[in-house]
Amino acid sequence: MMLKTPKNYPFNQLHDSTTAVNYKISPNDFLNMKIFSNDGFHLIDLTNQNTAGASNGSGASTGPNGFMGTEYLVESDGSVNLPEIRRTPLAGLTIREATELLEKLYSKYYLKPYILLSVDNRRVIVFPGDPGTAKVIPLINNNTTLIEALALAGGLTESGKAKEVKLIRGDPAKPQVYLIDLSSIQGIKEGNTILQANDIIYVTPQRRPTLAFLERITPLLSAITTILLTIALINGTKL
Repeated sequence: MMLKTPKNYPFNQLHDSTTAVNYKISPNDFLNMKIFSNDGFHLIDLTNQNTAGASNGSGASTGPNGFMGTEYLVESDGSVNLPEIRRTPLAGLTIREATELLEKLYSKYYLKPYILLSVDNRRVIVFPGDPGTAKVIPLINNNTTLIEALALAGGLTESGKAKEVKLIRGDPAKPQVYLIDLSSIQGIKEGNTILQANDIIYVTPQRRPTLAFLERITPLLSAITTILLTIALINGTKL
């Protein structure tokens, strides 16, 4: 058992849970960026789309939205070391705010710059109910729901309690914890809660004391049986 809450724990209440929250860039994020000139003319010019893009930087990769860009790390101080404009503070900005800022800064070097920007490492962690089944699920879009994340993780396990699904988010030192009941159709609204980056979904496993006792005592019984069998063979006793 992990992430247990004491009896009568004051769980938070979900409000406007089906509305996507604009993600704000954080330290240690990986930003995938691509620059086009002329308001993105080459982005829609089918004859040139394979040759357009920024020519600076390193670590080219295909981001979760599918476009090939260059990946940059948001450092611990919230800045990003970018070609030509060098260190630029982006932490705390939404993707739209960061895009508008970068287009303004790059207008010194490009004619009407058009920037595609995304965060590659937005993710949630799902514990579906059994040990060893936890998964890290990337948030490819901004409206991934709790039910979708559970489905991507393979669904609830046989030992998972559908009526006790915890959604943990926010500052790890003082997290917000929501208790969600997915055991009936009435829980579909909360199941459609839109996830935020770094959320933790924890499905409480069912307690099986008898099974746990058997798992612990089986090796001991096996050892005793082996000893008795050995003694019997030594003494020439037939069992």
